[in-house]
Amino acid sequence: MTRSDERAGGSRAAPGASWGGAVRPIVALVGRPNVGKSTLFNRIAGGRVAIVEDVPGVTRDRNYADVDWNGRALSVVDTGGFEPQSRDRLMQQVQEQARLAVEEAAAVVLVTDGREGLTALDEAVAATLRRAGKPLFVAVNKVDSAATEGDLPIGEFHRLGFGSVHTVSAEHGRGVGGLLDAVVERIEAPEAPPAPEELELPGEGEEPEAPARPPGPIRVAIVGRPNVGKSTFVNALLGEDRLVVSDVPGTTRDSIDSLVRHQGREFLVTDTAGIRRKRSIAQKVEAYSVVRAMRSIDESEVTACLLDATEAGVEQDARLLGLVVEKGRALVVVVNKWDLAEREGATQDWYRKELHRRLPFVAWAPMVFVSSKERRGVTRVLDTAARLVEQFRARFPTHEMNELLAGLQDAYQAPISQGRRVKLFYVAQVAYAPPTFVVQANRPDGLSDHYRRYVENRFREAFGLEVPVRIVYQERRRQRRPHREQPGKRRPHAQPAGKKRRPARR
Repeated sequence: MTRSDERAGGSRAAPGASWGGAVRPIVALVGRPNVGKSTLFNRIAGGRVAIVEDVPGVTRDRNYADVDWNGRALSVVDTGGFEPQSRDRLMQQVQEQARLAVEEAAAVVLVTDGREGLTALDEAVAATLRRAGKPLFVAVNKVDSAATEGDLPIGEFHRLGFGSVHTVSAEHGRGVGGLLDAVVERIEAPEAPPAPEELELPGEGEEPEAPARPPGPIRVAIVGRPNVGKSTFVNALLGEDRLVVSDVPGTTRDSIDSLVRHQGREFLVTDTAGIRRKRSIAQKVEAYSVVRAMRSIDESEVTACLLDATEAGVEQDARLLGLVVEKGRALVVVVNKWDLAEREGATQDWYRKELHRRLPFVAWAPMVFVSSKERRGVTRVLDTAARLVEQFRARFPTHEMNELLAGLQDAYQAPISQGRRVKLFYVAQVAYAPPTFVVQANRPDGLSDHYRRYVENRFREAFGLEVPVRIVYQERRRQRRPHREQPGKRRPHAQPAGKKRRPARR
Protein backbone atom coordinates (compact mmCIF):
# COMPACT_ATOMS: atom_id res chain seq x y z
CA MET A 1 0.00 0.00 0.00
CA THR A 2 1.46 3.33 -0.96
CA ARG A 3 0.79 6.00 1.57
CA SER A 4 -0.83 8.64 -0.60
CA ASP A 5 -4.31 8.85 0.90
CA GLU A 6 -5.52 6.67 3.72
CA ARG A 7 -9.02 6.79 2.32
CA ALA A 8 -7.84 5.12 -0.83
CA GLY A 9 -7.02 1.45 -0.91
CA GLY A 10 -3.48 0.17 -1.03
CA SER A 11 -1.70 -0.66 -4.22
CA ARG A 12 -0.80 -4.23 -4.98
CA ALA A 13 2.78 -5.00 -4.31
CA ALA A 14 4.66 -5.71 -7.47
CA PRO A 15 7.08 -8.58 -7.10
CA GLY A 16 10.56 -7.20 -6.74
CA ALA A 17 13.68 -8.02 -8.62
CA SER A 18 16.70 -8.66 -6.48
CA TRP A 19 14.38 -7.83 -3.56
CA GLY A 20 12.67 -11.18 -4.12
CA GLY A 21 14.12 -12.97 -1.08
CA ALA A 22 12.86 -10.50 1.51
CA VAL A 23 10.32 -11.85 3.97
CA ARG A 24 7.20 -9.81 4.61
CA PRO A 25 6.14 -9.78 8.27
CA ILE A 26 2.58 -10.97 8.83
CA VAL A 27 0.06 -8.67 10.48
CA ALA A 28 -3.02 -10.59 11.65
CA LEU A 29 -6.46 -9.05 12.08
CA VAL A 30 -8.18 -10.86 14.94
CA GLY A 31 -11.55 -10.37 16.60
CA ARG A 32 -15.01 -11.68 17.22
CA PRO A 33 -17.60 -11.92 14.42
CA ASN A 34 -19.21 -8.87 12.84
CA VAL A 35 -16.72 -6.28 14.02
CA GLY A 36 -15.61 -5.45 10.46
CA LYS A 37 -12.36 -7.41 10.13
CA SER A 38 -12.98 -8.23 6.47
CA THR A 39 -13.92 -4.65 5.69
CA LEU A 40 -10.70 -3.44 7.30
CA PHE A 41 -8.75 -6.12 5.45
CA ASN A 42 -10.24 -5.02 2.13
CA ARG A 43 -9.50 -1.38 2.93
CA ILE A 44 -5.85 -2.17 3.58
CA ALA A 45 -5.60 -4.56 0.65
CA GLY A 46 -7.01 -1.99 -1.72
CA GLY A 47 -10.33 -3.38 -2.85
CA ARG A 48 -13.95 -3.77 -1.87
CA VAL A 49 -13.81 -7.55 -2.26
CA ALA A 50 -11.34 -9.96 -0.71
CA ILE A 51 -9.49 -10.53 -3.98
CA VAL A 52 -6.31 -8.48 -4.10
CA GLU A 53 -4.78 -9.66 -7.37
CA ASP A 54 -6.66 -11.67 -9.96
CA VAL A 55 -4.99 -14.87 -11.15
CA PRO A 56 -6.46 -16.08 -14.47
CA GLY A 57 -8.52 -19.21 -14.00
CA VAL A 58 -9.15 -18.82 -10.28
CA THR A 59 -12.11 -17.05 -8.68
CA ARG A 60 -11.97 -17.20 -4.92
CA ASP A 61 -12.08 -15.12 -1.78
CA ARG A 62 -8.85 -15.01 0.12
CA ASN A 63 -7.80 -14.08 3.61
CA TYR A 64 -4.33 -12.69 2.91
CA ALA A 65 -2.74 -9.88 0.90
CA ASP A 66 0.74 -8.50 0.27
CA VAL A 67 0.63 -4.72 0.63
CA ASP A 68 3.11 -1.85 0.77
CA TRP A 69 2.69 0.97 3.25
CA ASN A 70 4.90 4.03 3.58
CA GLY A 71 7.70 2.27 1.70
CA ARG A 72 7.52 -0.92 3.78
CA ALA A 73 6.33 -4.39 2.82
CA LEU A 74 3.74 -6.30 4.86
CA SER A 75 1.42 -9.27 4.57
CA VAL A 76 -2.00 -8.73 6.11
CA VAL A 77 -4.18 -11.66 7.16
CA ASP A 78 -7.89 -11.64 7.91
CA THR A 79 -8.63 -14.50 10.31
CA GLY A 80 -12.25 -14.65 9.22
CA GLY A 81 -15.56 -14.86 11.02
CA PHE A 82 -17.46 -17.77 12.52
CA GLU A 83 -20.99 -19.13 12.51
CA PRO A 84 -21.07 -20.84 15.90
CA GLN A 85 -23.85 -23.09 17.15
CA SER A 86 -23.54 -21.94 20.74
CA ARG A 87 -21.84 -19.25 22.74
CA ASP A 88 -19.40 -21.73 24.25
CA ARG A 89 -18.43 -22.88 20.79
CA LEU A 90 -17.98 -19.26 19.76
CA MET A 91 -15.55 -18.66 22.61
CA GLN A 92 -13.56 -21.77 21.72
CA GLN A 93 -13.29 -20.97 18.03
CA VAL A 94 -12.35 -17.33 18.48
CA GLN A 95 -9.58 -18.20 20.94
CA GLU A 96 -8.35 -20.99 18.67
CA GLN A 97 -8.21 -18.65 15.69
CA ALA A 98 -6.45 -15.98 17.71
CA ARG A 99 -3.80 -18.45 18.84
CA LEU A 100 -3.15 -19.62 15.28
CA ALA A 101 -2.81 -16.05 14.11
CA VAL A 102 -0.38 -15.13 16.86
CA GLU A 103 1.90 -18.08 16.08
CA GLU A 104 2.59 -16.81 12.58
CA ALA A 105 2.25 -13.04 13.00
CA ALA A 106 4.85 -10.38 13.72
CA ALA A 107 2.06 -8.13 15.02
CA VAL A 108 -1.62 -8.57 15.85
CA VAL A 109 -4.47 -6.08 15.51
CA LEU A 110 -7.49 -6.75 17.72
CA VAL A 111 -10.49 -5.40 15.81
CA THR A 112 -13.46 -4.35 17.94
CA ASP A 113 -16.83 -2.65 17.42
CA GLY A 114 -16.91 0.88 18.75
CA ARG A 115 -20.69 1.07 18.63
CA GLU A 116 -21.14 -1.97 20.88
CA GLY A 117 -18.30 -1.14 23.23
CA LEU A 118 -15.98 -3.60 24.97
CA THR A 119 -17.53 -7.05 25.34
CA ALA A 120 -16.57 -10.11 27.38
CA LEU A 121 -15.58 -11.87 24.18
CA ASP A 122 -13.23 -9.00 23.26
CA GLU A 123 -11.60 -9.34 26.66
CA ALA A 124 -11.21 -13.11 26.24
CA VAL A 125 -9.47 -12.67 22.90
CA ALA A 126 -7.28 -9.93 24.37
CA ALA A 127 -6.22 -12.24 27.20
CA THR A 128 -5.11 -14.87 24.67
CA LEU A 129 -3.16 -12.29 22.68
CA ARG A 130 -1.53 -10.73 25.73
CA ARG A 131 0.26 -13.96 26.67
CA ALA A 132 1.94 -14.17 23.26
CA GLY A 133 4.38 -11.33 23.78
CA LYS A 134 3.81 -9.94 20.27
CA PRO A 135 3.22 -6.26 19.42
CA LEU A 136 -0.52 -5.71 19.93
CA PHE A 137 -2.81 -2.99 18.65
CA VAL A 138 -6.49 -2.20 19.22
CA ALA A 139 -8.56 -0.99 16.27
CA VAL A 140 -11.95 0.31 17.38
CA ASN A 141 -13.95 0.07 14.17
CA LYS A 142 -17.17 1.74 12.97
CA VAL A 143 -16.15 5.17 14.28
CA ASP A 144 -17.17 7.10 11.18
CA SER A 145 -16.46 10.67 12.30
CA ALA A 146 -14.96 12.74 15.10
CA ALA A 147 -18.46 13.80 16.13
CA THR A 148 -19.52 10.17 16.42
CA GLU A 149 -16.41 9.30 18.42
CA GLY A 150 -17.48 11.53 21.29
CA ASP A 151 -20.73 9.62 21.72
CA LEU A 152 -19.14 6.14 21.81
CA PRO A 153 -17.62 4.30 24.80
CA ILE A 154 -14.07 4.44 23.42
CA GLY A 155 -12.52 4.78 26.89
CA GLU A 156 -13.50 1.19 27.74
CA PHE A 157 -10.93 -0.19 25.30
CA HIS A 158 -8.02 1.40 27.16
CA ARG A 159 -8.69 -1.13 29.94
CA LEU A 160 -7.21 -3.82 27.70
CA GLY A 161 -3.74 -2.41 28.38
CA PHE A 162 -2.56 -2.56 24.77
CA GLY A 163 -1.34 1.02 24.79
CA SER A 164 -2.81 3.45 22.29
CA VAL A 165 -6.29 2.74 20.95
CA HIS A 166 -6.87 3.51 17.27
CA THR A 167 -10.35 4.60 16.26
CA VAL A 168 -10.99 3.69 12.63
CA SER A 169 -13.74 3.46 10.08
CA ALA A 170 -12.89 0.58 7.78
CA GLU A 171 -15.86 1.48 5.59
CA HIS A 172 -14.68 5.05 4.98
CA GLY A 173 -10.94 4.70 5.55
CA ARG A 174 -10.83 7.02 8.54
CA GLY A 175 -7.88 6.38 10.86
CA VAL A 176 -6.57 3.37 8.92
CA GLY A 177 -3.40 5.23 7.93
CA GLY A 178 -2.57 6.07 11.53
CA LEU A 179 -3.06 2.43 12.54
CA LEU A 180 -0.69 1.23 9.82
CA ASP A 181 1.86 3.89 10.74
CA ALA A 182 1.89 2.57 14.30
CA VAL A 183 2.26 -1.04 13.13
CA VAL A 184 5.13 -0.31 10.75
CA GLU A 185 6.93 1.67 13.45
CA ARG A 186 6.89 -1.33 15.83
CA ILE A 187 7.90 -4.19 13.52
CA GLU A 188 10.89 -4.82 11.30
CA ALA A 189 9.40 -4.62 7.82
CA PRO A 190 11.70 -4.71 4.78
CA GLU A 191 11.65 -1.99 2.18
CA ALA A 192 8.87 -2.38 -0.33
CA PRO A 193 10.00 -3.64 -3.72
CA PRO A 194 9.91 -1.14 -6.57
CA ALA A 195 7.19 -1.60 -9.14
CA PRO A 196 8.57 -2.69 -12.52
CA GLU A 197 7.52 0.69 -13.95
CA GLU A 198 9.83 2.38 -11.45
CA LEU A 199 12.88 0.27 -12.23
CA GLU A 200 15.55 1.82 -14.42
CA LEU A 201 15.09 0.85 -18.05
CA PRO A 202 18.39 0.17 -19.85
CA GLY A 203 18.94 2.31 -22.92
CA GLU A 204 18.83 0.85 -26.40
CA GLY A 205 22.06 -0.99 -27.02
CA GLU A 206 22.95 -1.21 -23.32
CA GLU A 207 23.37 -4.64 -21.79
CA PRO A 208 22.70 -4.97 -18.04
CA GLU A 209 25.01 -7.08 -15.94
CA ALA A 210 23.99 -10.65 -15.26
CA PRO A 211 23.41 -11.17 -11.52
CA ALA A 212 25.50 -13.58 -9.53
CA ARG A 213 23.53 -16.25 -7.74
CA PRO A 214 23.55 -15.59 -3.99
CA PRO A 215 25.83 -17.87 -1.99
CA GLY A 216 24.39 -20.81 -0.14
CA PRO A 217 22.07 -23.68 -1.00
CA ILE A 218 18.99 -23.49 -3.19
CA ARG A 219 16.01 -22.85 -0.91
CA VAL A 220 13.08 -25.16 -1.62
CA ALA A 221 9.80 -24.88 0.31
CA ILE A 222 7.52 -27.92 0.50
CA VAL A 223 3.88 -26.87 0.83
CA GLY A 224 0.55 -28.60 0.47
CA ARG A 225 -2.84 -28.91 2.07
CA PRO A 226 -3.38 -31.43 4.87
CA ASN A 227 -3.29 -35.13 4.01
CA VAL A 228 -1.57 -34.85 0.61
CA GLY A 229 1.35 -36.95 1.88
CA LYS A 230 3.73 -34.04 2.45
CA SER A 231 5.49 -35.54 5.46
CA THR A 232 5.85 -38.88 3.67
CA PHE A 233 7.35 -37.06 0.69
CA VAL A 234 9.90 -35.22 2.83
CA ASN A 235 10.82 -38.41 4.67
CA ALA A 236 11.32 -40.19 1.34
CA LEU A 237 13.44 -37.32 0.07
CA LEU A 238 15.65 -37.28 3.13
CA GLY A 239 15.79 -41.05 3.42
CA GLU A 240 17.44 -41.79 0.08
CA ASP A 241 20.75 -43.60 0.60
CA ARG A 242 22.55 -41.47 -1.99
CA LEU A 243 21.58 -38.20 -0.29
CA VAL A 244 23.69 -36.63 2.46
CA VAL A 245 21.40 -35.03 5.03
CA SER A 246 22.09 -32.85 8.06
CA ASP A 247 19.78 -30.89 10.35
CA VAL A 248 19.98 -27.10 10.25
CA PRO A 249 19.07 -25.46 13.58
CA GLY A 250 17.81 -21.94 14.07
CA THR A 251 14.28 -22.03 12.70
CA THR A 252 11.91 -19.88 14.70
CA ARG A 253 8.59 -21.32 13.61
CA ASP A 254 6.91 -24.68 13.46
CA SER A 255 8.80 -25.98 10.42
CA ILE A 256 11.83 -28.14 9.70
CA ASP A 257 14.83 -27.14 7.58
CA SER A 258 17.10 -29.85 6.22
CA LEU A 259 20.26 -29.52 4.14
CA VAL A 260 20.35 -31.96 1.24
CA ARG A 261 23.26 -32.60 -1.16
CA HIS A 262 22.23 -34.07 -4.48
CA GLN A 263 24.09 -34.28 -7.79
CA GLY A 264 26.73 -31.85 -6.59
CA ARG A 265 24.21 -29.21 -5.50
CA GLU A 266 23.02 -28.19 -2.03
CA PHE A 267 19.35 -27.67 -1.24
CA LEU A 268 17.82 -26.26 1.92
CA VAL A 269 14.46 -28.05 2.08
CA THR A 270 11.81 -26.50 4.32
CA ASP A 271 8.88 -28.65 5.35
CA THR A 272 5.95 -26.63 6.66
CA ALA A 273 5.44 -29.16 9.41
CA GLY A 274 3.02 -26.99 11.33
CA ILE A 275 0.15 -28.15 9.14
CA ARG A 276 0.97 -31.76 9.89
CA ARG A 277 1.66 -31.41 13.62
CA LYS A 278 -1.56 -29.53 14.30
CA ARG A 279 -3.63 -31.48 11.82
CA SER A 280 -6.85 -31.33 13.83
CA ILE A 281 -6.60 -27.56 14.15
CA ALA A 282 -5.62 -27.07 10.52
CA GLN A 283 -8.62 -29.08 9.34
CA LYS A 284 -11.00 -26.98 11.44
CA VAL A 285 -9.58 -23.81 9.94
CA GLU A 286 -8.23 -25.27 6.69
CA ALA A 287 -7.84 -21.95 4.96
CA TYR A 288 -5.26 -21.03 7.57
CA SER A 289 -2.85 -23.53 6.05
CA VAL A 290 -2.32 -20.91 3.37
CA VAL A 291 -1.08 -18.50 6.00
CA ARG A 292 1.24 -21.11 7.46
CA ALA A 293 2.81 -21.54 4.02
CA MET A 294 3.29 -17.81 3.37
CA ARG A 295 6.57 -17.34 5.20
CA SER A 296 8.14 -20.48 3.77
CA ILE A 297 7.19 -19.39 0.26
CA ASP A 298 8.61 -15.92 0.91
CA GLU A 299 11.93 -17.42 1.99
CA SER A 300 12.16 -19.86 -0.92
CA GLU A 301 13.48 -19.57 -4.44
CA VAL A 302 11.58 -22.66 -5.53
CA THR A 303 8.32 -23.91 -4.05
CA ALA A 304 7.23 -27.52 -4.47
CA CYS A 305 3.46 -27.72 -4.06
CA LEU A 306 2.18 -31.24 -3.40
CA LEU A 307 -1.16 -32.37 -4.80
CA ASP A 308 -2.95 -35.59 -3.99
CA ALA A 309 -3.29 -37.61 -7.21
CA THR A 310 -6.60 -39.02 -5.98
CA GLU A 311 -8.19 -35.56 -5.58
CA ALA A 312 -5.95 -32.95 -7.20
CA GLY A 313 -7.01 -29.51 -8.31
CA VAL A 314 -9.41 -28.79 -5.43
CA GLU A 315 -9.99 -25.27 -4.11
CA GLN A 316 -7.28 -25.43 -1.47
CA ASP A 317 -4.74 -26.52 -4.10
CA ALA A 318 -5.73 -23.50 -6.17
CA ARG A 319 -5.26 -21.21 -3.16
CA LEU A 320 -1.74 -22.44 -2.48
CA LEU A 321 -0.72 -22.42 -6.15
CA GLY A 322 -2.15 -18.93 -6.59
CA LEU A 323 -0.13 -17.75 -3.60
CA VAL A 324 3.10 -19.06 -5.15
CA VAL A 325 2.32 -17.32 -8.44
CA GLU A 326 1.51 -14.02 -6.75
CA LYS A 327 4.72 -14.10 -4.75
CA GLY A 328 6.63 -14.75 -7.97
CA ARG A 329 8.40 -17.92 -6.93
CA ALA A 330 9.55 -20.72 -9.20
CA LEU A 331 7.09 -23.58 -8.90
CA VAL A 332 7.18 -27.36 -9.16
CA VAL A 333 3.78 -29.04 -9.17
CA VAL A 334 4.31 -32.40 -7.45
CA VAL A 335 1.55 -34.96 -7.99
CA ASN A 336 1.90 -37.35 -5.07
CA LYS A 337 0.36 -40.80 -4.54
CA TRP A 338 0.79 -41.54 -8.22
CA ASP A 339 0.90 -45.27 -7.46
CA LEU A 340 -2.79 -45.08 -6.48
CA ALA A 341 -3.73 -43.18 -9.65
CA GLU A 342 -1.89 -45.68 -11.83
CA ARG A 343 -3.90 -48.52 -10.34
CA GLU A 344 -7.04 -46.72 -11.49
CA GLY A 345 -5.67 -46.58 -15.04
CA ALA A 346 -4.61 -42.93 -15.12
CA THR A 347 -1.81 -41.83 -17.44
CA GLN A 348 0.50 -38.87 -16.96
CA ASP A 349 -0.55 -37.26 -20.27
CA TRP A 350 -4.24 -37.44 -19.35
CA TYR A 351 -3.57 -36.20 -15.83
CA ARG A 352 -1.44 -33.30 -17.03
CA LYS A 353 -4.17 -32.14 -19.43
CA GLU A 354 -6.82 -32.49 -16.75
CA LEU A 355 -4.84 -30.42 -14.23
CA HIS A 356 -4.12 -27.75 -16.84
CA ARG A 357 -7.85 -27.55 -17.47
CA ARG A 358 -8.59 -27.13 -13.77
CA LEU A 359 -5.57 -24.93 -12.96
CA PRO A 360 -4.72 -23.09 -16.19
CA PHE A 361 -2.87 -20.29 -14.41
CA VAL A 362 0.06 -22.64 -13.63
CA ALA A 363 0.15 -24.47 -16.96
CA TRP A 364 3.71 -23.18 -17.49
CA ALA A 365 5.05 -24.89 -14.34
CA PRO A 366 6.77 -28.29 -14.62
CA MET A 367 4.85 -31.22 -13.19
CA VAL A 368 6.52 -34.17 -11.49
CA PHE A 369 4.69 -37.42 -10.66
CA VAL A 370 5.91 -39.18 -7.53
CA SER A 371 5.01 -41.94 -5.12
CA SER A 372 6.36 -40.94 -1.74
CA LYS A 373 5.26 -44.22 -0.19
CA GLU A 374 7.26 -46.20 -2.73
CA ARG A 375 10.02 -43.56 -2.90
CA ARG A 376 9.62 -43.22 -6.66
CA GLY A 377 10.48 -39.99 -8.44
CA VAL A 378 11.13 -37.86 -5.36
CA THR A 379 14.67 -36.79 -6.34
CA ARG A 380 13.35 -35.52 -9.68
CA VAL A 381 11.87 -32.66 -7.70
CA LEU A 382 15.39 -31.54 -6.73
CA ASP A 383 16.62 -31.95 -10.30
CA THR A 384 13.74 -29.76 -11.48
CA ALA A 385 14.39 -27.17 -8.75
CA ALA A 386 18.04 -26.87 -9.82
CA ARG A 387 16.95 -26.23 -13.40
CA LEU A 388 14.32 -23.67 -12.42
CA VAL A 389 16.56 -21.60 -10.17
CA GLU A 390 18.87 -20.90 -13.10
CA GLN A 391 15.93 -19.57 -15.11
CA PHE A 392 14.61 -17.69 -12.09
CA ARG A 393 17.73 -15.53 -11.83
CA ALA A 394 18.72 -15.42 -15.50
CA ARG A 395 19.47 -12.35 -17.61
CA PHE A 396 18.55 -12.48 -21.29
CA PRO A 397 20.40 -10.64 -24.09
CA THR A 398 18.62 -7.43 -25.05
CA HIS A 399 19.24 -7.83 -28.78
CA GLU A 400 17.74 -11.33 -28.78
CA MET A 401 14.64 -10.11 -26.96
CA ASN A 402 14.13 -7.29 -29.45
CA GLU A 403 14.58 -9.62 -32.42
CA LEU A 404 11.93 -11.81 -30.83
CA LEU A 405 9.65 -8.79 -30.29
CA ALA A 406 9.93 -7.82 -33.94
CA GLY A 407 9.38 -11.37 -35.14
CA LEU A 408 6.27 -12.01 -33.09
CA GLN A 409 4.70 -8.80 -34.45
CA ASP A 410 5.49 -9.86 -38.01
CA ALA A 411 3.81 -13.20 -37.33
CA TYR A 412 0.77 -11.71 -35.58
CA GLN A 413 0.13 -8.00 -35.49
CA ALA A 414 -1.11 -6.26 -32.37
CA PRO A 415 -4.73 -5.04 -32.38
CA ILE A 416 -5.96 -1.65 -33.59
CA SER A 417 -6.81 0.85 -30.86
CA GLN A 418 -8.67 4.09 -31.58
CA GLY A 419 -8.02 3.73 -35.27
CA ARG A 420 -4.27 3.13 -34.94
CA ARG A 421 -2.29 -0.08 -34.83
CA VAL A 422 -0.61 -0.80 -31.48
CA LYS A 423 3.13 -1.15 -31.98
CA LEU A 424 5.70 -2.64 -29.64
CA PHE A 425 8.98 -0.78 -30.07
CA TYR A 426 11.51 -1.98 -27.53
CA VAL A 427 11.88 -4.52 -24.72
CA ALA A 428 14.42 -4.72 -21.90
CA GLN A 429 14.78 -6.88 -18.83
CA VAL A 430 14.58 -4.74 -15.70
CA ALA A 431 14.59 -7.38 -12.97
CA TYR A 432 15.15 -11.01 -12.15
CA ALA A 433 13.79 -13.46 -9.57
CA PRO A 434 11.36 -13.60 -11.33
CA PRO A 435 12.37 -12.37 -14.81
CA THR A 436 10.66 -9.01 -15.37
CA PHE A 437 10.51 -7.22 -18.72
CA VAL A 438 9.34 -3.76 -19.77
CA VAL A 439 7.95 -3.35 -23.29
CA GLN A 440 7.63 0.14 -24.75
CA ALA A 441 4.57 0.64 -26.94
CA ASN A 442 2.70 3.52 -28.54
CA ARG A 443 -0.68 2.54 -27.05
CA PRO A 444 -0.16 -0.04 -24.28
CA ASP A 445 -3.74 0.34 -23.05
CA GLY A 446 -4.96 -0.93 -26.40
CA LEU A 447 -3.35 -4.35 -25.97
CA SER A 448 -5.89 -7.11 -25.37
CA ASP A 449 -5.40 -9.82 -22.76
CA HIS A 450 -5.25 -12.30 -25.61
CA TYR A 451 -2.29 -10.50 -27.23
CA ARG A 452 -0.51 -10.10 -23.90
CA ARG A 453 -0.76 -13.86 -23.36
CA TYR A 454 0.53 -14.36 -26.90
CA VAL A 455 3.62 -12.24 -26.17
CA GLU A 456 4.27 -14.04 -22.88
CA ASN A 457 3.93 -17.47 -24.50
CA ARG A 458 6.36 -16.52 -27.27
CA PHE A 459 8.89 -15.35 -24.68
CA ARG A 460 8.46 -18.61 -22.78
CA GLU A 461 8.94 -20.67 -25.94
CA ALA A 462 11.97 -18.71 -27.11
CA PHE A 463 13.87 -18.85 -23.81
CA GLY A 464 12.46 -22.12 -22.45
CA LEU A 465 11.00 -20.44 -19.37
CA GLU A 466 9.14 -22.54 -16.80
CA VAL A 467 9.08 -19.87 -14.09
CA PRO A 468 6.81 -16.87 -13.45
CA VAL A 469 7.31 -14.04 -15.93
CA ARG A 470 6.33 -10.40 -15.48
CA ILE A 471 5.82 -8.29 -18.61
CA VAL A 472 4.98 -4.63 -18.07
CA TYR A 473 3.85 -2.41 -20.96
CA GLN A 474 4.85 1.26 -20.92
CA GLU A 475 3.95 4.07 -23.24
CA ARG A 476 6.99 5.15 -25.19
CA ARG A 477 8.10 8.60 -24.16
CA ARG A 478 9.64 10.54 -27.00
CA GLN A 479 12.50 12.72 -25.85
CA ARG A 480 13.02 16.09 -27.50
CA ARG A 481 16.38 16.37 -29.06
CA PRO A 482 18.34 19.52 -28.07
CA HIS A 483 18.62 22.17 -30.78
CA ARG A 484 21.90 21.95 -32.61
CA GLU A 485 23.40 25.17 -33.89
CA GLN A 486 25.19 24.99 -37.21
CA PRO A 487 28.77 26.23 -37.17
CA GLY A 488 29.04 29.89 -38.09
CA LYS A 489 25.30 30.47 -37.82
CA ARG A 490 23.90 32.53 -34.97
CA ARG A 491 20.44 32.06 -33.54
CA PRO A 492 18.15 35.06 -34.01
CA HIS A 493 17.59 37.25 -30.96
CA ALA A 494 14.22 36.99 -29.28
CA GLN A 495 11.91 39.89 -30.14
CA PRO A 496 10.27 41.94 -27.39
CA ALA A 497 6.62 41.16 -26.84
CA GLY A 498 4.28 43.14 -29.10
CA LYS A 499 6.93 44.00 -31.72
CA LYS A 500 6.99 42.45 -35.15
CA ARG A 501 10.10 41.58 -37.05
CA ARG A 502 10.69 43.81 -40.03
CA PRO A 503 10.99 42.06 -43.35
CA ALA A 504 14.51 42.03 -44.69
CA ARG A 505 15.29 44.51 -47.45
CA ARG A 506 16.19 43.16 -50.80
